[in-house]
Amino acid sequence: MMQTSSSRRQFFSLSAAAVASVGLAACSVAGTSEQAASQVKPVILVTSFGTSFGNSRHITIGAIESDIREAYPDWDVRRAFTSQIIIDHIEKDTGRHIDNFEEAMDKIVADGVKKLVIQPTHLMDGFEYTDIVNSLENYKDKFDACALGAPLLASEEDQVAVAEAVKGAMERYEDGETAICLMGHGTEAESNSIYATMQKVFYKLGYNNYLMATVEAEPTFEDVAKAASAAGYKKAVLRPFMVVAGDHANNDMADTEDPESLASVMAAAGLEVTSVVEGLGQIEAIDEIYVSHVQDAMNTL
Repeated sequence: MMQTSSSRRQFFSLSAAAVASVGLAACSVAGTSEQAASQVKPVILVTSFGTSFGNSRHITIGAIESDIREAYPDWDVRRAFTSQIIIDHIEKDTGRHIDNFEEAMDKIVADGVKKLVIQPTHLMDGFEYTDIVNSLENYKDKFDACALGAPLLASEEDQVAVAEAVKGAMERYEDGETAICLMGHGTEAESNSIYATMQKVFYKLGYNNYLMATVEAEPTFEDVAKAASAAGYKKAVLRPFMVVAGDHANNDMADTEDPESLASVMAAAGLEVTSVVEGLGQIEAIDEIYVSHVQDAMNTL
């Protein structure tokens, strides 16, 4: 079982004061017997935004779930998505239903589970992560022990590890003339600052050709195009800074027919563009960070 450093350790209490102070949570103790709890396998609920792109779903979210399952064979690893639009789209296209967070939690309670770890695959504690925190208030008295794992970029140590993992995955494109442009989603939440933070992390590590952009916030596509051109880069390799390579990666990033896509904006700035449509979940070292966050959460039970 993976061991992690104390600097990563996160504990989240579902008291109102703790939620207000840190925006994260863990479930409190309920008065059931140890004998009853021992009869039911404990659960790790891996909670993702989701994607309707089936192949990417399998090799990103599925890969993270598989690594967690392998690391904790005595736990039942389950899946929940937080985007109802994606859940409905998958069900319409495939006939397969994926539980939303509340459905998954209701089933866990109905199954008599008394020990639970919830591990989101979200990058940051934005709106989606906060929704999980708020929803957990409805279940705080249902478990003997429950903890909420941290998002991917929760600590400085995580941020450095992610930057190094991305660098390792993209080294084949390094030639001194190429900007590596990482496209995040962006959010109106305060947590959008993580993209500026990650830019500083890349610079601090000496990875000066790694540039951040977002679909819906800042830095914008125009910002990253100007930065790449000003630095004298002749080529740009684009990769989503998202767990999955779904709609945003294929359309907002890589679609050369869309004049507003990142690929088109970079090409208009005079750069030779290559798109790598691969999610962060395809990088093993990043999947291992999620596994370590599960362990951090378990350490609080």
